[in-house]
Amino acid sequence: MFDPRTHLALALIYGLLVIFIRDTIWLLGAWGILLILIGLTGQGPAYTRWLLMLLPMALFFGGITWWSVDRAAGLQAALSLLTLTSTFFVFFALTTPEDLGSALVKMGLPYDVAFVMTASLQFVPVITRKARHIMDAQRARGIELRPGWRALRNYPAFLGPLLIQAFQMADALAEAMECRGFGRGGRRRLDGYRMRPWDWGAIALGLVLGGGVLALRYTR
Repeated sequence: MFDPRTHLALALIYGLLVIFIRDTIWLLGAWGILLILIGLTGQGPAYTRWLLMLLPMALFFGGITWWSVDRAAGLQAALSLLTLTSTFFVFFALTTPEDLGSALVKMGLPYDVAFVMTASLQFVPVITRKARHIMDAQRARGIELRPGWRALRNYPAFLGPLLIQAFQMADALAEAMECRGFGRGGRRRLDGYRMRPWDWGAIALGLVLGGGVLALRYTR
């Protein structure tokens, strides 16, 4: 329904709002809104898997902040990280990399830059699957790779194969791009992206609501 650029603008507005809130209750509310959107879009199982990978990082970040400042700051730091990354989880759940790249090219971004960005986003789930397969294979060989200090010495057994496979994928992609004449001029895309009135209305509404929330937060 909305143009990919509208999704990007709304995600950036929401992300900036999360950065400036710095209040536990408000952060919980912002995270709750995202959880509702995730449920409505049917991304609950994927979000749960993603959250399990993100939680250790959020706990570590919050723990460091707690140790260096205080408990409230640590909780706010962990919630900010979870909410901010969940914002862009929703964004990428609603916007395919191809649509985002094409829309940015329509805005004037060089095609080469847009392609690199799109290809990077597309490689994320592929690398994630390969990482999971490597971990399963190494565990089957008796190599402990669960998060923890004891498994740290075994991480080269995980990172080595993962880097090799990533370089192999990059080399295969470079050869495929060369065979298809990547970089030649005169190419045109069939997709037509145009900002419609409801796109501008959604962005304006996002700015008004974001400004209103900040005003309520800092003027009470």
